Amino acid sequence: MLLLTFKGKIGKILNGVDKMIQKPKGTYDILGDSSDNILYLKKIIEALMDKYNYKYFKTPMFEASELFHRGVGETTDIVNKETYDFKDRGGRDMTLRPEGTAGIVRSFIENKLYVSSMPVKAWYFGSMFRYERPQAGRYREFMQFGVEAFGADDPIMDAEVISIMVNFFKILGLKGIKVNINSLGDKESRENYRKALLDYFKPYVKDLCEDCRNRYEKNPLRILDCKVDSNKDIMKNAPKLTDYLNENSKNHLEKVKTYLDSMNIDYIVNPSIVRGLDYYTHTVFEVEADIKGFGSQNVLGAGGRYDHLVENVGGPSVPGVGFAIGIERLMLALQAENIKLGEEKNIDLYAFGYNLNDKSYLMNIVNLLRMNGFNVEMDYLNRNIKNNFKKADKLKAKFIMIVGEEEMEKNIVTIKNNKTEEEFKMNKENIVEFLDSKLGGLDES
Repeated sequence: MLLLTFKGKIGKILNGVDKMIQKPKGTYDILGDSSDNILYLKKIIEALMDKYNYKYFKTPMFEASELFHRGVGETTDIVNKETYDFKDRGGRDMTLRPEGTAGIVRSFIENKLYVSSMPVKAWYFGSMFRYERPQAGRYREFMQFGVEAFGADDPIMDAEVISIMVNFFKILGLKGIKVNINSLGDKESRENYRKALLDYFKPYVKDLCEDCRNRYEKNPLRILDCKVDSNKDIMKNAPKLTDYLNENSKNHLEKVKTYLDSMNIDYIVNPSIVRGLDYYTHTVFEVEADIKGFGSQNVLGAGGRYDHLVENVGGPSVPGVGFAIGIERLMLALQAENIKLGEEKNIDLYAFGYNLNDKSYLMNIVNLLRMNGFNVEMDYLNRNIKNNFKKADKLKAKFIMIVGEEEMEKNIVTIKNNKTEEEFKMNKENIVEFLDSKLGGLDES
């Protein structure tokens, strides 16, 4: 009866006025194994970027709204529907960044990097924000890894950027990696194609979804990126952009293909590949892998060339090319393929005190070991000896260090090999050298 009454009181507290605060819809927490995986993934990215000589850029999570309206483009769904817009306390219009490129471009211009030696090659890793319907692998706050390269209009830069994504997926162990490429052409080619689309879709405007009816006048190329009407015959029979490329655009695409061939990168020219953002020119691409259970939705990253974006945002005429990869979708792909990130973490040493009122001596040794590069955990809960040994086993600690009154008085430590159960006593000053020799031997075995 007493237990039921207690449970009833707890239920009233939890269901009362002060309800438990939960994370916002479309967001998620990163903790435990997930945090280890994300950090390990970032280490892989850092190492890969070092090989390509790309430098890390960190830009603010919010920027002036004008950057995305002027830079990303008014005719995109991202700006029209999905951005988190707000006024700050100074009355300024601000937007949580919905993608990474515009912020990198703003930084490139503001810091006058265009006067330095070209190309400028940047990479980023961080949160983006879009107000869209949450679903598997798609959140309102999500993470992206991306690269941007400024200053080179040579198709070889397009090929290098594509190779980064391909090699990244290969390093992670994904199979069946394939590149879908297309060309949006230069300004002349796009204008010719725009006129062809206007003529083609004019009789069918009434048959298009509401969004595409609005896109018809503003940016008819966006109609081809529609998810609602994608299976209609009018979409399948629409003019192909590749039929409207001028010689300059055709040559650019052919050179990209040649460079991909030289790196043995598999690709197909896919005329249906278009980008949802207005600022792309020439090469656009998507990279996919064979993922169990993903079906046709196996595209893990996309990007392209944007030779006029820097100028649109207020900078000089500087060409650029880049890509972005959604981290959440990538993690789902790795999970589906049963690919483990990193090695299982084992604790070098677990330390606890025995009948100690003052743990200063214990803390001194633990700090010494950590500062000498050892992975050390200790008892914070005053467990008994039996439970401390259980905790060491759970952590898969290689060694256990026990400190009692005797150790404190004699300035020594007792260390136990948690596998062989062999015990060692030594002066505190010798513990670093001892663990170096013993852990080296364990690692080799």
